[in-house]
Amino acid sequence: MKAIIPVAGAGTKLRPHTYTQPKALIPIAGKTILSFIVDQLREAGITEFIFIVGYLGEKIQDYVKQTYPDLTTHFVFQNERQGTGHAIELTKAIVGTDEVFVVLGDTICEYDVKEVVDSPFSMLGVKKVDDPRNFGVATIGEDGFIEQVVEKPSIPKSNMALVGLYKIRETHFLFECLHHLFMQDIKTQGEYNLTDALDCMIKRGAKFQSFKVKSWFDCGKKESLLESNATLLKKFGGNIGKDHPYKDTIIIPPVSIAPGCEISHSIIGPHVAIGANTSVKHSIVRDSIIGSFTNLFEVVLDNSLIGSDASVKGLSRSLNIGDNTEIDFG
Repeated sequence: MKAIIPVAGAGTKLRPHTYTQPKALIPIAGKTILSFIVDQLREAGITEFIFIVGYLGEKIQDYVKQTYPDLTTHFVFQNERQGTGHAIELTKAIVGTDEVFVVLGDTICEYDVKEVVDSPFSMLGVKKVDDPRNFGVATIGEDGFIEQVVEKPSIPKSNMALVGLYKIRETHFLFECLHHLFMQDIKTQGEYNLTDALDCMIKRGAKFQSFKVKSWFDCGKKESLLESNATLLKKFGGNIGKDHPYKDTIIIPPVSIAPGCEISHSIIGPHVAIGANTSVKHSIVRDSIIGSFTNLFEVVLDNSLIGSDASVKGLSRSLNIGDNTEIDFG
């Protein structure tokens, strides 16, 4: 089985951070979004990965090669973003006839990955949501098999949203249906969508079993990213020990602090993730994500997302600041 991870999106809802950093590499709870995905699949036994990259794709390549040198990796460039269906079609030559596990690059979910990988059925991950109109929606029969999937329907037939997890056994069937979309120019909201190809497979007799995920962490925009960061820190804990070396500093768990940080005369936490080689002095930081090589001095930050190589001095605000930024409110 090969894993396919589309990470070609520009992540516009996380501007300004995604001007300089792919959304998949945004830090959360001491890891990147991409690492949460890759680590889950690797622990389930998948060792070959296809990354569909585009915007800032070289950063994805560098990160994966440095972080996962033991994996077999392929990088496919989607230069024109024409939808998830178009992205998956670009992997056809690499996939061949192997089974695939497609995980969208901003999808962090809690579920039994090994059980899904080992299942004899093709499977789609679902989660009940209050308003399914912004998602792919699955209609599920009493036997647990999916009868129909529709992308962002104006009048949903169910409230079971597709979460971005697709295990597909009949890949030849998948690429036939993708080809059908292109030939008939079938688009949803101007894009060739994977959901439409899956529905084509179902109509032609393919069997997809649904599986419910326990948790689905939204990393799409600042507010939900911070909320997911807090939830994941609570679940997995931080990576800072009780005997931390930070002078005159109080740590309120859960907190994740990367190596090389210099912290003094500060209160950190709860729900804070700080990147490597960052300096925090005379500050209070809570419910926030701070990038690497950043300098915070005499600030009070709450519900803030600060990029890497940023400098913030002397203020009490809720901020959304991108990489390579310097702000002095003194």
